[in-house]
Amino acid sequence: MSSQEHQDKIAQVVLEVRGNIAYMTFDHVVARNAMTVGMYQSLQTLCMDIARQPEIRILVLRGAGGKSFVAGSDIAQFADFQSGQDGLHYEERIDQYLAPLAMLPIPTIAVIEGMAVGGGLAIATCCDFRIATPDARFGVPIAKTLGNCLSASNLAWLVSHLGIPIVKRMLLLAEMISAPELLKQGYLFNISEAKDLDQEVHALAERLRSLAPITQKSSKLMLARQIANQASDCQDLINETYASADFKHGVASFLSGVAPRWTGK
Repeated sequence: MSSQEHQDKIAQVVLEVRGNIAYMTFDHVVARNAMTVGMYQSLQTLCMDIARQPEIRILVLRGAGGKSFVAGSDIAQFADFQSGQDGLHYEERIDQYLAPLAMLPIPTIAVIEGMAVGGGLAIATCCDFRIATPDARFGVPIAKTLGNCLSASNLAWLVSHLGIPIVKRMLLLAEMISAPELLKQGYLFNISEAKDLDQEVHALAERLRSLAPITQKSSKLMLARQIANQASDCQDLINETYASADFKHGVASFLSGVAPRWTGK
């Protein structure tokens, strides 16, 4: 078995449909469910398939293992980047992978245990509702780890759901924000102990399922289109960031397990 085949075997997105509710699980437990390229592609394909099945009324997303939702993306892929164009293409692909989730015509619920970081925060934010355990934490600490940046679309979604002050804390200070704070802020629908999560998710799904599906579809897609219109052209900044020496150093430092020393170059 090749290393890629082994990676594909231990890193997967699993979909199960029970009645008219679909359950999607991010299963890469050895890496706290960090998203590989193959997992992102599966997320995209599965969401496109769900959109073509009108009998599915709700999608629930959850990380395997009970300790992490999604802890970012697979960092090893960045080691092969040679220029800022590589970063631009990467961020464009992430937007393409996430778009079918954001534009699903049915309500979606993210169930967050542990960490929702980077790509995990983006996935959770593309969902309509989020239920988390009290110890869950949320952030994009790339100013501490890799020295890269987000796409304009990703940033627009975060700002629309979290507000500029919290997003600045996440991006400029590399803060991880607690579930209780995000419950007060409105980002989370509810907080629940792990033993009660299934009951909380079921109750919310039942509320959603009892309401008018066409109204839900129209309302969420109009909101999604408004958010998309807030994304401005930031390709120059993305190119500069991914072309920087700091980004290359950040990736190498992360993969070697040492703290980076930023130079601003």
